[in-house]
This record gives sequence, C-alpha cells and structure tokens, in this order.
Amino acid sequence: MSKKKWSLFYLRRSGNKFVNTHLSTIQIIFSYYVLMTLVSFVLLSLPFFHRDNVTVSMFDMLFMAISTVSVTGLSTFNINEVFNERGVILLEILFQIGGLGIMMFSTFFFILSRKRISLKRRQLIMTDMNQPRLSGSVKLIKNTVYTLLIIQFIFGIIFSLRFYFSGHHPTIGEATFQGFYQSISAVTNSGFDVTGSSATPYATDYLFISILIILIMIGGIGFPVIMEIKEWLLYRRGKNDLPFRFSLFSKLAISIYLILFVFGTLSIYLLERNHLFSSMPESQKWMTSMFYSTTTRNAGLQMHDLSSFQTPTLLLFSMLMFIGCSPSSVGGGVRTTTIAILGLYMLSFVKGEENVTIFSRRIQDRDIKKAVVVFNLSIAMCFLAVLLLSITEDQPMIAIILEVASAFGTTGLSLGITDNLTAIGKVIIAILMFIGRIGMLYTLMVFVPKERQDHGYLFPSEKIIIG
Repeated sequence: MSKKKWSLFYLRRSGNKFVNTHLSTIQIIFSYYVLMTLVSFVLLSLPFFHRDNVTVSMFDMLFMAISTVSVTGLSTFNINEVFNERGVILLEILFQIGGLGIMMFSTFFFILSRKRISLKRRQLIMTDMNQPRLSGSVKLIKNTVYTLLIIQFIFGIIFSLRFYFSGHHPTIGEATFQGFYQSISAVTNSGFDVTGSSATPYATDYLFISILIILIMIGGIGFPVIMEIKEWLLYRRGKNDLPFRFSLFSKLAISIYLILFVFGTLSIYLLERNHLFSSMPESQKWMTSMFYSTTTRNAGLQMHDLSSFQTPTLLLFSMLMFIGCSPSSVGGGVRTTTIAILGLYMLSFVKGEENVTIFSRRIQDRDIKKAVVVFNLSIAMCFLAVLLLSITEDQPMIAIILEVASAFGTTGLSLGITDNLTAIGKVIIAILMFIGRIGMLYTLMVFVPKERQDHGYLFPSEKIIIG
C-alpha cells in the first residue's frame, strides 16, 4: 500500500526542509488560516491581555479568534469590558494579519529580513492574494504593505489630533491610543468596537466621517487597485509619451464599487429620510447615508442602534454585506467583481450577444463560470444558515438574516443577537466568518484533489428545456 496514496499529509525530506507533496496550494493556505486562528485563540485567552477579574469561556474566545482573523467584528461579549490596552494592541496586530492576509504579512517580514522568496512561497502568495500571475507578486506585497502602513500612520496622527482638540479624549495619550486604533480598524475594515459607542459620538463630525469613508474604501477596493492608482498618480507627475493603462480588473472593481456606493447611498436616503433621518439637516441625511452605504460593505461601524432602521433598510444592509468588497482586499462576501460579471453576463444574454464584454475587453468563459458557481454556492450556504438558525434560535427573522449576511461578508453589524446565540448558532456564524474571509471559491477547492484527472474525451451534447 502506497503511503502517498493514503496519507493526506505525506511529507518527504529535502535537505533540511520538509516539503509537502500532497496538499494543493489552496489547501496549504487554508491550513495556515486554521493555524493562525488557533494561535490567535491562545493569545487572546492569556490573562495578560485581559482586565482584572474578567473571565470568558473558551468557546466564546475561540469565536472571538475566528472573528478577529477574519476581521469581521462580531463578538459574544463587550470588547472594552474584557481586553485591557495590551489586548487592544494585540487586536490591532491580528487585524493587520487577518486583513492583509497571512502570506502577505509573513512575506513582508521575509522581505525585511532580506531572505530569499522561494518559488513555492510565491505560488502561495499568488493564491492567497488571488493573483492571475506569479510575476510581480512580491513587489505588490512590498508596495501594498508600505502604502497601507503609511496611510494608517498618517491618519492615526490626524485622528489623534482630532480626538484631542475636539475633547472626545481629554489626554494626549488616550487620544493617540484611540486615534491609531481607529485608523487601523478603518483600513482593515475590522469593525470591532473598543469604546462601546462605535462612531456614534462623531455622527455630526463631517470631516471625521468623510475620512472614515475614504479609509474604508481604501481597505475594501482591492490591493492591486490601490497600487495601480498609486502608479497612475506617479505617472501623471512624470513626463511620459505612452498613455497609462489600468487593468480590466481595476476598471471593473472601481466601477462596480462606485455603482454600489451610489446605489446604497440613494437607497438608504430614500428609505430613511422620513423615518430615522427625519430630524436631521439635509446635509447630515446625505452624509449618514454615504457612511452606511460604505460601512455595510465591510467595515461594520455604526452611528445608530440598528433596530432603529426600518426592515427594508436592514434587508438592503444585508444585501450590501452579502456582496462585500473587491477580491484581494481586506473584505469578505461574494465579492464585487462576481456581481459585476453576473450582471454583464445577464445583460449580454438579454441582448443576444455571444460574448461578455466590458471596456473593449472580453471576459473569459472560465471567469464567468467561477462567478456563477461562487454566487450560487454563497446564496445556497447563506440560505441554509438562515434556515438552521431559524430552527435553533428564538430570534426575529430579520435579525437572523442580518447576522448571517454580516458573518459571511465579514462586516460585524448585528441587531445584538450574537451573544444570545446557542452553541450551534455560534458555530454556524463562526463557519460563515471563516468562509467569508477565505472566499467561497477557495473553500470549495480545499476539497478538490491536487491531481485532477482529464479524461481526454467529450460526451455528446444534448439540449435541455429551460424556463
């Protein structure tokens, strides 16, 4: 009997290193995220990071670890009542690892230590960041991490000064601590509330809210898009004869992100202008609508109790959370480009066109198939989760739908039912958070064997009646 055939984790020795010969790249990435979750669980459970005389069950702390690594923001206890300042700093570090991705974060330290990046690690990077090509992945990591850290530092200082001079935090130390946490939390779209009031104290601070919206967009629009925008800005400053060209991915990601932002803003404004927003000035109505259109895509920050919103608005929030952010970003969900490709596919079908085209480019049939599979499986999984939770939990249906969409979209918004879920309910939500971070397509491919057999022949086709 062959060990290679029957052992899933068969390893062979090569020099001083052990090389995995059976796991696929996606299975290795999946294993890394499981390992990171366990490490986070151990660290978050240490009393060193807790306030005095505070105890949290191991089950709830494991839920917290999954939520942290997936940068979701859902929690079964109040963060500010459990973790001390050291715990909050630990959360910030875990946000960076979970938001940027394990391979990106670890490879960045390889770059800093001037270690050689092996071909296998480059393949893992390409998979973790959902990149189509092997070349340029290390450069993308280096530029992305440096850019995001600089953005977090700059806006951390801005928030610190804003908090101090506005009187929200009376001491410079507290203002700095909260300012940098807010900056890191916004860029990584973590959604964890360490003050107990989220963004409520700043509901009328238009400058603060505008900066939050920008930072959330930076984290959610996609790392390759950020780098291309950076290259475009540098290109404009120089003297170049050839025109700058954005990739199709960047054009599509930016377009659908802005479309969803405008759609969400208008919809929220129309739904709540005579309800929750009725007593607000017109400018605040629009600013609040823009804020919720952005934060429901992945950030999870809020300025109001969600129970104050109408049911149609909460359903809209659930839809936006289900869609989530762009691929290769800090966000989860079904991803924006998936929705864009499906929309273009349906439009081309209605128009009777054979090919799906956008920006003078044809979208490959393989990408269309991926979008269909990801969307259908995501809908089926979320529907099953809602069905199971409606059986196990004594909660309103809208609260369950919102919780499921929030977990899958790694957003963190909730109607306050997370800590009241049964053990089965918490397991379901935890699984959704983990899958939302990894991605539905990669989760499915975890169970696909590394070696796929090609039969070398095609069966005859036959038409089926549809519709």
